[in-house]
Amino acid sequence: MQKTVHIIGAGISGLSAAVRLSNAGYRVHVHEATQQAGGRCRSYFDAATNLTIDNGNHLLLSGNRHALAYAKSIGTEAGLVGPKRAQFPFADISTGQRWLLDLGDSRLPLWLFDEARRVPDTKLGDYLKLAPLIWAGTDKLVGNAIPCDGTLYQRLVQPLLLAALNVDPPEGSAGLAGAIVRDTLLAGGQACRPLIAREGLSAVLVEPAIKLLQDKGASIQLGHELREFVISGGKVGELKFVGDTIALGPDDAVVLAVPPRPAAALLPGLKTPSRFRAIVNAHFRYDPPRDAPAILGVVGGLVEWLFAFPQRLSVTISNGDRLVDMPREELALAIWRDVCKGAGLPGDLPLPPWQIVRERRATFEATPEQNALRPGPVTSCKNLFLAGDWTDTGLPATIEGSVRSGDRAADLVLARP
Repeated sequence: MQKTVHIIGAGISGLSAAVRLSNAGYRVHVHEATQQAGGRCRSYFDAATNLTIDNGNHLLLSGNRHALAYAKSIGTEAGLVGPKRAQFPFADISTGQRWLLDLGDSRLPLWLFDEARRVPDTKLGDYLKLAPLIWAGTDKLVGNAIPCDGTLYQRLVQPLLLAALNVDPPEGSAGLAGAIVRDTLLAGGQACRPLIAREGLSAVLVEPAIKLLQDKGASIQLGHELREFVISGGKVGELKFVGDTIALGPDDAVVLAVPPRPAAALLPGLKTPSRFRAIVNAHFRYDPPRDAPAILGVVGGLVEWLFAFPQRLSVTISNGDRLVDMPREELALAIWRDVCKGAGLPGDLPLPPWQIVRERRATFEATPEQNALRPGPVTSCKNLFLAGDWTDTGLPATIEGSVRSGDRAADLVLARP
């Protein structure tokens, strides 16, 4: 008989679990409390800019094995585009200096030995000082593991770790930072080629997954909020939703792929991260210059990463708690000034149509204390498993971590006797 699994949550972690299980022959039912799938990784039409924009700007790397395998499984790997080599242009908008970090296409970090490919004014010894991160425990602070000053830190390490951890790097978990360094700077250019969804996150990572699931007979219910698990005999026996109740068969399984707060409400006693940090994204309807790189690292200003999309320039600002209550137009104007400097546009350009997206609880706080609160995928219920970038994936809250958690939960379902 065909086995059944219920996926609670249609974010990337829930969808990756659903696709994996559907491909394995399971009857899949996806239940999403909101009216849209994708969670924080989705696109929508924005009336202010008259464009389809992403809820947040997300960057993948060619070494993100789980995320790329997920895209391949839903037929959209070609929708993730980027340069042929792992090259990252940077601009210091406080000094006007520009440079290209060229990690090449090797499986080894050979770029470290070529002065022309490194960050300007840095030496090989500067990079060797990052070595303690490689073996650091998650209970150690970045600030206690490596020096958080100097040219290399300001021009590369700080923007890299800030984007990955979403906290000021010195207060972040050295173990989580080490995972990022191992997967990027130490993995060679073959693992570091930047990839973005130029046609939108939903078009590449969400809508094709929904279609594949539906084509395989899965049900996708939006606006279907779970209120309670009925547990008996160490297993989930019923799912009580707003408006209906579903009884589970003896072999049915459940993957809970929702944010930490609703997860803790559904499972009293579940240990979850309790502190979060904001991310601010800004979108401007403006045709990028013809020579604009798809992604530009920006230092010396408010903006950290500048993305060039068709008809749109977008930015991401991590650890953005300080900006969530700033007046919107004042914030848009400040960001636009940085965008003009980074993109090489005239400084007196008027503010084009814009949109500010502020995610107050974008990611869990990637500190040692909060990382210690991340649960694993197994629960006290034999047929209930957890997924989500806030679970203990070994990575900070990233798309790769989300997909990894969904894959792991699905594999545990498949391993059940």
